[in-house]
Order: sequence, then structure tokens, then C-alpha cells
Amino acid sequence: MKKLLLLSFVALLGAAIVRAEPTRANLVERIETCEAILQEFQTRASLRPAPEAWRSAKAILILNQFKGGFIFGLQDGYGVLMVKRPDGRWSLPVLVNAGEASIGFQVGAKSVESLYIITDASTPQKFFSNRFNIGVDAKAVAGPKAAETERNNKDILAAPMLAYNKIVGLYAGATVKAGHISRNDKANFELYTTNYTMPELLYSDWVQPPKEVQPLMALIQKLAP
Repeated sequence: MKKLLLLSFVALLGAAIVRAEPTRANLVERIETCEAILQEFQTRASLRPAPEAWRSAKAILILNQFKGGFIFGLQDGYGVLMVKRPDGRWSLPVLVNAGEASIGFQVGAKSVESLYIITDASTPQKFFSNRFNIGVDAKAVAGPKAAETERNNKDILAAPMLAYNKIVGLYAGATVKAGHISRNDKANFELYTTNYTMPELLYSDWVQPPKEVQPLMALIQKLAP
């Protein structure tokens, strides 16, 4: 029990840090963390998306989340959204927030790293609203993995969002009441030194990619040319 309470405290502290006013250096670190998450997914066969999933990619969402609580739960975090433009080039990575609240008996903490390959070109535009709920605003299914070559993936690949998750830690109980992904224009203003919002950053060439985001862009371009 002491260990679970300590894990809860650590996770809640991590969530509080994410919600604190970030500096540009903090935002760059978020981009780099999302790149590291993707790199790990690609190096582990149990996590790596199947090649046909990448060939279907119209957008990607990478999330880094923390969940902890005792009686009342909190999940917070951040991520990046990128879209594939009609000319085949990938957009800038745009920062988003990720949150969830829950109530009921619960104890523990965990971190959740997620990759969503979005196969529908219109789905990313749903993120323009204040909140986007995965599974509500767009159906999400467990995506095919490189290690599961025997699976028939035709029907799976028809889903708008293919989900890949890595969960670390212990968490018991909880009834989820709300969960959402929300745009974070303020963070993007700071990261890109611009007043352009999510739609312009994703679908225009008005902002040149700073050096800090170029490695992630290059990796995505390699995986889903």
C-alpha cells in the first residue's frame, strides 16, 4: 500500500508539472520525448506497427500521459499531432494536451505511452474543436503489429484510428468519467514563435520547421513516405 501511495504521489506530481507554465525548452523536451516514444515503438516487435499500418497513415498522434490517484484519479499529459499533406510531406508536429478524470475507489499510478495512426484524412480536423474524445469522435481499434503477421488486417485498417499502447506501473479500480485530447495553441505559439494556430500549422507552409522538430519530422517521413 505504501508503494502504491508513493506511486500515486509521483504520478500526480508529474501531472502538476505538465500543467505548469512551460518554457520553450520544456516544449522542445516534449517534442523530443514523443520522438523517443516513437523510436521505442519501432525498435520493439511487440509494439512496432505493421508496415501496412504505416502505409495507411494520414496523420499520427503520439501521447505521453501520467495517471495517479487515491479515491479521486487524475490523468494528464501531452502529445503531438502531425498530418500527411496531399503532396506526401508531413506537417510540423503540433502540441496537444491529454487529460482524463475518474472517480471511485482507485489507488496507484502508471504512465501510458501511446501511438495512434490515423487512417482517415478528415479525422485530424476534429481536433480543431476544444476537445476530442478518442473512441467517441473517432473509432479506435488495436492496430496490427509487425509481430502479428498471421492476423487478417483488412477490416482493422478500415478503422479511423489504429492504437498502440505501452503501460508502465500499477493502477487499480476507477470508473472513467471523462477523457479528452485538446489543442494547445498557447504552447505552439511559444514553440514556433508565431500566432498561427493548429489548422495553419498543420496544413500550411507558413512556418518553417525549427531544428528541434526536424528529427521527428524526418523519422515520420521515413516511416510513412
